[in-house]
Amino acid sequence: MLPPFSILPLVLLQGTPLRQPPTPGACKELQRIELAWAPSASAREICVSPGLMTNFVFDARAEVDLQDEVRFLEVTRGRNTLSLLPPPDLGLGERLRLTAVLENGATPQRVTFSLVAHPGQATHQVEVYRDQRPRESLQREIAQEQAKNQQLRDELAQTRAQLEQLRIKLEQSGGLQDLIANKAIGTEGIQFQELKTKDAVPSEGVITYKWGIGYRSDKSIAAEVWLNNLGSEPWTAAKASLVDAHGNELKGMKLRQDNPIAPNSEGSIIVEADLLRTDVPGELTLTLRNESSRGITIPGLTFP
Repeated sequence: MLPPFSILPLVLLQGTPLRQPPTPGACKELQRIELAWAPSASAREICVSPGLMTNFVFDARAEVDLQDEVRFLEVTRGRNTLSLLPPPDLGLGERLRLTAVLENGATPQRVTFSLVAHPGQATHQVEVYRDQRPRESLQREIAQEQAKNQQLRDELAQTRAQLEQLRIKLEQSGGLQDLIANKAIGTEGIQFQELKTKDAVPSEGVITYKWGIGYRSDKSIAAEVWLNNLGSEPWTAAKASLVDAHGNELKGMKLRQDNPIAPNSEGSIIVEADLLRTDVPGELTLTLRNESSRGITIPGLTFP
């Protein structure tokens, strides 16, 4: 049996509520609570701290009951709001109860908060929302959103499948098989030679011609030309044309430039146009321009 003098401390210990230390990093600047979506029978913890104001905003008229209200430095009530400045002697981990009853037609809603003291951390605003829509309406809305999401997933899957098919087609295209199938190459094969040209005429002296190679198949001609960019900005060709001595522009013009030509650097550009092997165009003039119409004109080109 315990001696009499040891009974009083034990009784005091058993009758004193222990303060649970707050969870580190649990505080939020703004906390939104939707009662219809997250009903709870237990008290919802809200961070408070001496010297820091915490505001409650309700979406309906609310009656509040605050434990130990006389200890608070400031308590300001509004029709739908409550502002609190906690007691200066609020101890770390100390909890004070706040109960709010929200008007909700014939059935008021009650929500309980536990104001938990944190060191220098507080939730600045707590927003409390009721949802007056019937449960069936909410369920229909959820089902509609789920159906929309499923439709988007199906469309995304279909787009990916189409892209995969296109990728396979691109991998299978090109090369000699396409040239043979399109009758672009015959027994004479692909002829090529270094392009012979007269003096190039650069626009503003920014792009200059170095050299090039001309190609010819049964149905088209192509040229790969190397250019110098003497300007201070990268240069990319946007337009190309091949014109004969009579001013007639070749049809089916195609342009390819894998990378912009960096300042004070050189790069290549490939152009292709429709021209039967039996046609003799004579000297051609190649014009290349960027979006700002700056570029180069290369006259007197002869192809194999």
